[in-house]
Amino acid sequence: MDRNEPVSPAWELLLPAASAPARTRGRSLQAALREAVRSGRLAPGTRLPSSRDLAADLGVSRGLITEAYEQLTSEGYLRSGRGAGTWVGSAVRATRARAHDLAPRSPGARADFVPGTPDLSLFPRSAWAAAQRGVLAELPHQELGYPDPRGLPRLRTALAGLLARRRGVVADPERIVVVSGVAQATTLLGFALHARGVRTVGVEDPGSPQHDALYASAGVTAVPLPVDSEGIAPEPLRASGVRAVVTTPAHQFPTGIAYSARRRAELLDWARSVDGIVLEDDYDGDFRYDRAPVGALQGLDPDRVAYTGSVSKSLAPGLRLGWLLVPESWAEEIVERKRTMDLGHPALDQALFARFLERGDYDRQLRRCQRAYRERRDALVAALDAHFPGSQVSGIAAGLHVIATLPGRYGPEERFLARVAEAGVAVRPLSSYAHTRTESDEAKEIQLVLGYAHVPPARIAEGVRAMAEAAAG
Repeated sequence: MDRNEPVSPAWELLLPAASAPARTRGRSLQAALREAVRSGRLAPGTRLPSSRDLAADLGVSRGLITEAYEQLTSEGYLRSGRGAGTWVGSAVRATRARAHDLAPRSPGARADFVPGTPDLSLFPRSAWAAAQRGVLAELPHQELGYPDPRGLPRLRTALAGLLARRRGVVADPERIVVVSGVAQATTLLGFALHARGVRTVGVEDPGSPQHDALYASAGVTAVPLPVDSEGIAPEPLRASGVRAVVTTPAHQFPTGIAYSARRRAELLDWARSVDGIVLEDDYDGDFRYDRAPVGALQGLDPDRVAYTGSVSKSLAPGLRLGWLLVPESWAEEIVERKRTMDLGHPALDQALFARFLERGDYDRQLRRCQRAYRERRDALVAALDAHFPGSQVSGIAAGLHVIATLPGRYGPEERFLARVAEAGVAVRPLSSYAHTRTESDEAKEIQLVLGYAHVPPARIAEGVRAMAEAAAG
């Protein structure tokens, strides 16, 4: 049959495969026929043409069609019987290919002040690419095998030096576990707590909403503990009965306070008295703009504090790269849990980050972010002062967000938030981070948690002005 003659409509879907290069034509025909069955274009029970007829229709050899029928019959897509022809099998269910993006995205806001995101345009692409080329050139072949579940010794050694130097951590490389971010560190600790019979963990209130779900996945229930102007309030902590508590002492999220020296001491005294553990999330401890950052709580008692951090605020959250430093008595079970969870963090990524640390690139990146984020914080404070007279910014000059308290005349809060959203400005109220609501939540003042690190100064000014215009009605 001439290739220009019309083909039965049912088999037009195979024409592109029939026109593939000779060396790939057989595989292309099999793939096209398989996809036609999967997608439902060839329904179960459909009788296929004989291999001779289909080969003639498509202008290919009969052997290619016979081979395709035999292959798909062996896989269960087709069925055949001697002298009965070939049919589409009944085991296949039609599916539609989907690739939805579930990554958190801002829905095209005019200005986005939702906290927690760094400026991804600051990612050091050139330095990262140079480190990657260097690692690929020098990495021994055996380093590409399954890694130590704790992480490559080279990276753990470099991290120990970094954390001791910048955060005052007592960092033994043998007790550092490389993880895919603070989320995995939290889950590992949750499983370890559960294995020890611990079923509750204290969390700051207000605090990160992610902790509840992460600990719940390990069978541990989060117990909200109120935060005052110095940190977690000691009396509710003692009365709660928990033996583990999650804290952000360098820069409490979201209130923005730093734990006082007195509260740090009280927290450690509590941990010793109940044979408990403090889980320190140092999510943005490197960024302080008015003085040197307060050292990590872990440095005061390495046997009672598990310390975790990541590159999510300094490089990019998409790298999924962090660290967990655990007390010696917890190390073995944490490492074993990490082994069974994923057999270790990707070796190539670890070697790359180790080189990045060793060559001073990470310190340069931290300084670059420090300058940019301090400028943006200043821009936000100035814009709030200009467009919301009487507003106040609380919390220490640190991190990637501020707490802005607006006078009651801009409220009530629910109406303010609705108007701002209509104006295309994305914001989060402080109340959205509260685990429990109190009478003070109904106060006339409006308290917002405003992220600024990912917003250029000009956009910050524009966004705050848009908020003010929306609030004015």
